[in-house]
Amino acid sequence: MDKPLEGRIAVVTGASRGIGRAAALELARAGAHVVAIARTQGGLEELDDEIRAVGSAATLVPLDLKDLDALDRLGAALYERHGKVDVLLGNAGLLGQIAPINQIDQPTWDAVMTVNLTANWRLIRSLDPLLRASDAGRAIFLTSGAAHKAKAYWGAYAVSKAGLEVMVRTWADETRNITKIRAMLVNPGPLRTRMRATAMPGEDPMTLRTPEDLAPKILTLALPSWQETGKIYDFPTDRVIEALPPG
Repeated sequence: MDKPLEGRIAVVTGASRGIGRAAALELARAGAHVVAIARTQGGLEELDDEIRAVGSAATLVPLDLKDLDALDRLGAALYERHGKVDVLLGNAGLLGQIAPINQIDQPTWDAVMTVNLTANWRLIRSLDPLLRASDAGRAIFLTSGAAHKAKAYWGAYAVSKAGLEVMVRTWADETRNITKIRAMLVNPGPLRTRMRATAMPGEDPMTLRTPEDLAPKILTLALPSWQETGKIYDFPTDRVIEALPPG
């Protein structure tokens, strides 16, 4: 079996379920050593069993992304152990409250901004030198169509994803011509995940595609052959688009 990520190190946040789990397994099948980050030890251990079953290996990192200083320690630990990172998948996210923006409480707002935006900034800051040390550093972050719609009641989530998009595009522009880093955003669209079920409780989940459907597309963005940067891969239309899509 072809393993295009053999010998490469892939960091995945939110790796214990949903898109993160499916992507971690896809990267492992391609030969990557997966550094799997999630809050739940049990979920990570189940993922580890699945990664071993496909013939790869993982490092398990039980970590709450709200512990921002721990992300700096993660970068230092990965440098000591591997000297590089080849793939960063910033997948973990919080939905927060679906509520009028003036009714969102401060703890919820802070948690959504920390996990969806600030933690990804800290990951960029911590892992940028390690991605530069790779011969083909690839960074992928999960966004949402909500970032462009300014739709009522989605305030905290939409604001955090809009901020994430500008941050990743800025970093992509800073690294475009002077490094081999390629930084992309992925809009998964509606998938059969726990977050989607929480946001849309009346929806029939069996009408939706799954994280396993998306995972091979994430793998494509993680390959050394991928050369686009600072753009969005839009899964619903299966195309790479500029950061401000039509409609």
